[in-house]
Amino acid sequence: MTSTTPAATLADAGAGAPWWTRAVVYQVYPRSFADSDGDGIGDLGGIRGRLDYLAELGVDALWLSPVYPSPQHDNGYDISDYQEIEPVFGDLAEFDLLVAEAHERGIKIVMDLVVNHTSDEHAWFRESRSSLTNPKRDWYWWRKPRGDGGPPNGWGSAFSGPAWTLDEATGEYYLHLFAKQQPDLNWENAEVRQAVYSMMNWWLDRGVDGFRMDVINFIAKQVGLIDGPAPATGGGSPMGPQIHDYLHEMHEAVFAGRTGEHLTVGEMPGVDTDDAVLFTDPARGEVDMIFQFEHVGLDQGANKFDVLPRSLPALKKNLAHWQDGLAETGWNSLYLNNHDQPRLVSRFGNDTTWRYESATLWGLVLHLHRGTPYVYQGEEIGMTNVRFDSIDDYRDLESLNHYREAVDEFDLDPGSVLAGVQTMSRDNARTPMQWDATEQAGFTTGTPWLPVNPNHREISVAADRAAEKSVFRFYQRLIALRHENPVVALGSFTLFEPEHERLYAFTRTLGEETLLVVANASDEPLDAPLPVDVSGAELILGNYPDDAVAAAALRPWEARLYRL
Repeated sequence: MTSTTPAATLADAGAGAPWWTRAVVYQVYPRSFADSDGDGIGDLGGIRGRLDYLAELGVDALWLSPVYPSPQHDNGYDISDYQEIEPVFGDLAEFDLLVAEAHERGIKIVMDLVVNHTSDEHAWFRESRSSLTNPKRDWYWWRKPRGDGGPPNGWGSAFSGPAWTLDEATGEYYLHLFAKQQPDLNWENAEVRQAVYSMMNWWLDRGVDGFRMDVINFIAKQVGLIDGPAPATGGGSPMGPQIHDYLHEMHEAVFAGRTGEHLTVGEMPGVDTDDAVLFTDPARGEVDMIFQFEHVGLDQGANKFDVLPRSLPALKKNLAHWQDGLAETGWNSLYLNNHDQPRLVSRFGNDTTWRYESATLWGLVLHLHRGTPYVYQGEEIGMTNVRFDSIDDYRDLESLNHYREAVDEFDLDPGSVLAGVQTMSRDNARTPMQWDATEQAGFTTGTPWLPVNPNHREISVAADRAAEKSVFRFYQRLIALRHENPVVALGSFTLFEPEHERLYAFTRTLGEETLLVVANASDEPLDAPLPVDVSGAELILGNYPDDAVAAAALRPWEARLYRL
């Protein structure tokens, strides 16, 4: 059955929507994507050499994880100079070439903006810590010890340990919500804000198309918890109410009145749908969309490395909650993996027997939600988690700190702790991109900074492109669907069977057109009535051969997209 809505009407429905509602963003982790000079570290030249690959995939924008100068305590998220390129990645001339050549292919460049904190080697912090009276002293959060000599409050760092470090030279503590080498900027200081806005404008003037803003809601601190009469302890978000003023001021200083199509994405741990509506309401002038973390925390217990069994009902209900919460106003980012998360096919699917089927199932399910999908490098070929046998093989600061604290301070079993690291470490996403079956997966001619996944001899771009069942070709079709059909970008969302342990089913509706997604997220056939009658419906896309789509049962990890 075909749609009763004329094609012109459907096209008109999406005509006034922002470009990013029908866009797909590809995230590159530069250190691990492609190495052009044989030093074992990915670089800008390597990315330039793969632009045709990204254009063939069909993505609209390329988000680069940080390429700025950095001591690399947190793999580039500790920035020592905001207006330069880390030499291991190239230089500004190489960056300008990347922007120009991406634009020639219709691909926008989105930079990572990390302005909650800098590196402790940034010139700003070096000045700030040089003396109590330095003009930049107030650019960071400095506080005197409390009466007992301890830190101002009991906040903990996201990377284990306290969030305050004592500077022996000046006798005061500085705040770092992440590593001690990542001191937090004091956004209460107007000079800090203006310096950041000036830097952002500088990049946009070079041709950059927008920013993904790292933990941007943390730039506003709950000052009362820092300077209150009693020390604040425990978890919770440090986000203060000033955040909306800061983001609106940023919008006015950087984007308002600027011509062109730009993108602002706020990574915001701890926010809920009510927060998200405020942040992404176009009338408020803050950010275009957010990254939130609720759905990727559902399988975590006491901490990230305490892994719980996956609950499909919990995941469905959470994603549907965000669909409903932003249905009228606001916009969300759609992702199941990125540089901070394990590989989606290993975490949510079956990365051995049903790797193709589960990789494509989750691709279809995610891309048919309302929001902007993000494809993380290697996702489009079904790359899996790696399993290093020793903690010494890991490079991720978060994983290493967790292991040492758990084993050395809490005397936990090293094998059990390592098992959690193997499942959840950020290094799962950071092993080099698997281009082919050669010794270093076609990533480098040298020794890679992080070992390649041994399964690159079976799983690679070359192998997937040659396979009858190609994850890459499936993702191409998903991306084209969003470009071509406004109902994929803008349609309303209705979830069916929220409590079902295996079935993921929902519709997207715009005008008189309705699309139905049905997916069996399990290793066993699902012989159950579908929530909607599909007799006579048109099968648009499925991850099993077309000659078997009429089967009543959904086969293991089968996903189908119908037009009703």
